[in-house]
Amino acid sequence: MKKYRNKSSTEIMQMVTTEIIERAIKYGRKKGRSIFISKTSGGAGIDVLTLDPRTADGKENLQKFLTPVKRHYTVSGLGNAEEKNSISWRKLNLPLGRRLLLATQLIISLFLKGTPLKNRLYRRMGAKIGTGTVIMQSVWLDHFRPELITVGENTLIGAFSRLTVHAYEGAGKFRYGMIEIGSNCTLGAGVGMGPIKIEDEVRVLPDTTLSPYFVKIKSGSVVGWNPPHLSRPD
Repeated sequence: MKKYRNKSSTEIMQMVTTEIIERAIKYGRKKGRSIFISKTSGGAGIDVLTLDPRTADGKENLQKFLTPVKRHYTVSGLGNAEEKNSISWRKLNLPLGRRLLLATQLIISLFLKGTPLKNRLYRRMGAKIGTGTVIMQSVWLDHFRPELITVGENTLIGAFSRLTVHAYEGAGKFRYGMIEIGSNCTLGAGVGMGPIKIEDEVRVLPDTTLSPYFVKIKSGSVVGWNPPHLSRPD
């Protein structure tokens, strides 16, 4: 989206979190629920009503809450899906029209191989894709909030890899965060990850699951080394 262009990952995270808080306030009041947002995965969090940017106190509280901006946040209090006044985490994230558009763009991207057209499509979805980067077919680039995904230059992401910026954890709670992949990285086919920071020149071997085991991978690392086991016949 245009409003996220020329913004840093931290600025985008701040904007996205503010938008989610505003929608949480709206639907929380409509459904009569108290919704909380936390800087950790297990913390109780803060009532979003105290972070309302439309009030002077709420605006000040929100600024303090987002200083510094964290790499991930957890929203809770949405209720069980079978409760009459429960709130869908999907609705809390984005309007229906935007969700449908992103889902359609994602489905189209799954059938495209590593071409400039595919990169342009991802950029239209909101992701930041560097020059010379190749994203192979059937890569799942999370349409929850594509703008939270940044990939550097000359990086290869292998087929069937999964980049997921959110996780629904049940009991009316979901978590979201940033994925940042550096330049000149190679991610083999079938790599899976959630919110993470991968620095430059990193190599990830095929079928490696990075999350929740890593939150940051340093430059030059090789991840997923696992010597194959040979079982000899008797």
